[in-house]
Amino acid sequence: MTFEEFRQSATGSSGAPPPGLSGALQALWFDARGDWDKAHEQAQNDRTRDGSWVHAYLHRKEGDVGNAGYWYSRAGRPAVGGSLGDEWQTIVKALLS
Repeated sequence: MTFEEFRQSATGSSGAPPPGLSGALQALWFDARGDWDKAHEQAQNDRTRDGSWVHAYLHRKEGDVGNAGYWYSRAGRPAVGGSLGDEWQTIVKALLS
């Protein structure tokens, strides 16, 4: 799946992410649809480093910088200070590649 296909699927009418996505990508899909709670649930259930990366992003989006820092550390990623939209794109592209 390409980045554009992923982004388009999140704006479609289907209430479910495309099949075959990792938990981390499912979380980002729900986030793109404005469902932070479902996104957070998916990220919590994905115990991989990718899931921790998305979990960090979601807590940063929520404004909980301390918790985000913990999850960036678990993911082995530096804390991000740029725009949330740029970070979302970066994570999606990395996880799709």
